[in-house]
Amino acid sequence: MFSYYSALCTELYDLTKPVGFSLNGDIEYYQERLQTCQGRILEAAVGSGRFLIPLLEAGYIVDGIDYSPEMLESCRKRCEERGLSPRLYEGQLQDFSLPFQYEAIIIPTGSFGLIEKREESLGALQCFYRHLAPGGRLIVDLLLPHDWKTGKIATSAYPLPNGEGITLESKSIEMDWLQQCTVSYIKYEKWRQGKLIQTELQRFALRWYGIEEFRLVLESIGFSDITCSADYIYKSQPSNAGQIITFEAVRKQ
Repeated sequence: MFSYYSALCTELYDLTKPVGFSLNGDIEYYQERLQTCQGRILEAAVGSGRFLIPLLEAGYIVDGIDYSPEMLESCRKRCEERGLSPRLYEGQLQDFSLPFQYEAIIIPTGSFGLIEKREESLGALQCFYRHLAPGGRLIVDLLLPHDWKTGKIATSAYPLPNGEGITLESKSIEMDWLQQCTVSYIKYEKWRQGKLIQTELQRFALRWYGIEEFRLVLESIGFSDITCSADYIYKSQPSNAGQIITFEAVRKQ
């Protein structure tokens, strides 16, 4: 019934979030945190390369992994247009095996919260740990649903260069306080001369975590030197935390 980051979603994402488009300063923040990194980096949930390509162009060695074949195809095309050829892998974050260990694994802009089931999110963190070199760093963003309201409906329309257009409707369905998860339905519709030519319906689930909860989860897996910051302002502890919380943790030597 539902699609998952399929063709229309990818087309709209590429239109509204082009390569190098910084969301609330995420690209600049991560480049600052990675400036001492000399080895290989993995971007998990790489999408269509908005974030990956600026890192590659800055001289970093970055691989990418994502579950969506449509997003990965767009990423490959955008890289080829710029003469870039990163290693891109299709796979589930909670269960993948790559031939490298990484100096850093990054999951920016809240994509980690898209892993809806708790056991799968734990599996993903364990998988990241195994793929980090000793002393390697995990940097991951979490989103807090500070303004989420059940029943809220938002609509937008986006004209395309060829005269067609895409409309988007997002409806907030439920917030499960026990499971710490919100669910929205997102409907993408593509139009040509007033006629509907393509549509997709996406179930968009987003899990959130408490700060101390996530710190304990990281410690249970084996991570150490855990710090967190809020809204891409680096601090030892977040104060008056906003929507984005960034954790940084190290695999033990």
